[in-house]
Order: sequence, then structure tokens, then C-alpha cells
Amino acid sequence: MTDKQSVLAALDHKQTYPVPYQIDFTVPAFAKMAEYYGNDSFHRDLLNNCFYGTMADLPEAEIEPGIYKDAFGSIWNKTVDQDIGVVENVVVTSENLADYQFPDLESPQVYQFTRDRVAKNPDKFIVYYLAFSLYERSWVLAGMETVLMSMAADPEFVHSLLDRILEYNLVQIENACAAGVDAIWIGDDWGQQTGLIMGPAHWREFIKPRIKVMYDAVKARGKKVIIHCCGKVDEILPDLIEVGVDLFNPFQPEVMDVYQVKKQFGKEIAFWGGISTQQLLPFGTPDQVREEVKRLLDKIGQDGGYIAAPAHSIPGDAKPENIAAMIEVLNDQ
Repeated sequence: MTDKQSVLAALDHKQTYPVPYQIDFTVPAFAKMAEYYGNDSFHRDLLNNCFYGTMADLPEAEIEPGIYKDAFGSIWNKTVDQDIGVVENVVVTSENLADYQFPDLESPQVYQFTRDRVAKNPDKFIVYYLAFSLYERSWVLAGMETVLMSMAADPEFVHSLLDRILEYNLVQIENACAAGVDAIWIGDDWGQQTGLIMGPAHWREFIKPRIKVMYDAVKARGKKVIIHCCGKVDEILPDLIEVGVDLFNPFQPEVMDVYQVKKQFGKEIAFWGGISTQQLLPFGTPDQVREEVKRLLDKIGQDGGYIAAPAHSIPGDAKPENIAAMIEVLNDQ
């Protein structure tokens, strides 16, 4: 089977040998592993990742060392967190929302990288990353405190802002699907370690109706829906199944019992993740890593529905010898 066939079989809840896997790194973790292996191309030499990612090619300018301005006008300080950064400005308010201009998505150049990646990698499962897709984009533009408080105090503003973002996302989904990708990865962190940030009632009012529109748009074009949502959000897994999610990521063992969740929902939704990045990889031993990864492959991977992976891009505090042990088990299936 090709990697694409293996992933599609897993998403159809069919047993695959080996279980498809995906390992992604933060910038610090990648640098640490390149030093560990003495080879900064180790990810190409050692890993058989099944996914190839792509995204819209939108402009971003470094306005001073470590400080970037994106196509939305948001300013990101990446001097500490090199992977994402911290937002330092507010772009949208209730006063200027109607006049705010989203980035131009009509230029063919925006999707050229995506078309090239699809054409050059026919055996890989090509995932289009639509990050900061709804709630996250809203707080990047308007400020997290403003968005969360406005859900109670000014819901009309939040509904209007989310509708503008939804309209923008639908254009991106249409063009990405037309470029030939296999799935749309829709990133939107609603969770924290103890539950939904905005609570289930507000999530169902503001978020659920709009993600259903996005997911329906993906499904109507014959593509798979992948959701990335960090935190303890297992209480809304039935909602996510209802609106059409095919693959849930990051599947964090720190906030949910991954074995119980697979047992309860594994016939209706697939899972991507499961290998602990908060405990096992930073604080475990190589033998503990080998044991747990083998257990995940055996138990969670049973009857398909599983993409083995760290629960998130591997953080910088993970031990190189533990990462190497994980790679060893995944490669030796």
C-alpha cells in the first residue's frame, strides 16, 4: 500500500499493517534531534511520515528581528516561541469590522505551492492546513479577552466576526480542494487542560454551526475533514462526529483516556496522536516510550481508525533518546 492508501484505509476503520504514523517537530526539538543524529536531514532519512502538508502562500514580513507581520495585519513576536509566537496588536474592533479587508485569496499564486506538492507526491496523503480557522482567528484579530467577554456581553459582534471569517475560510476550502488535496486540516484550539475555554453552551452557539458549514463544504468536494483542537474537549466528541469530522487531532493522553475514548467512539471517528508530549517524551525513559508506543499501536490501532503520532508537534523539552525510541518502534512495525 502507498502511504495515501494506508491513511485512507485507516480513516475507513480498516486494519492496516503497519499503522500509519506522523511525527512533527517544533523548531527547538528539530534542532535537538539534528544534533542527536548528526544529520539535519534525519527527518527525510529516518521517518516515513504518511502526510505531506501544504497551506495558502500568503505574505509575511519580518519587520524587526523575531517580529513578523502577517497578511491579516497581525503582529507576531516570535523571539521566545519560534513556532507560533505571541500576538501583539488588535486589528479588528466592533467599530471597524464591516470595513476590515481579509487577505486576497483569489490569486492563483496563493495555491501554487499546494498544486506543486500534490503533483509531485501522488503516493502521499496531502493535507491542506487551515490554521487559526475560526475562534482562534477571531481572537488573533480582536483579542482573546474581547472575544470571550463579547460572547456574553456583545454576542452580535462575535457572530458578525465569525461570519466574516467563515466566508473567508469557504473560499480557501474551495480552492484547496480544487488543487487536489486529500484532506483539509482545520485548526482551532477550543480547549484547555480542564475543559472548553468558552464552555459547551457558547461553543454550540458560536462555533458548532459554522464548523458544520466548513466541514460540509469539504465533504461536498469528496475530501476528508481533519480537526486539530488541543485540550480536554472529549465532551463534544459526539458533536464533532455529528458535524462530520473524519480524523481528530491531537488526541492528548494528558487530558483524556485515549484507550477509553477509542473504545467509545472509535467506530465513528479516527484519531491522530496519543503519544504523550507532556509526560512520556520529556520525563519517561526509552524503555517506557517503547512499551507505551507498542501498546498504542496494538490497542488504539486495532481495527484501524488511528494515525500514530505524538499528541502535538514534539516540544523542545522532550529527550532525544526518547524521541529516537519512538521512531524506532514506529519504523519497526
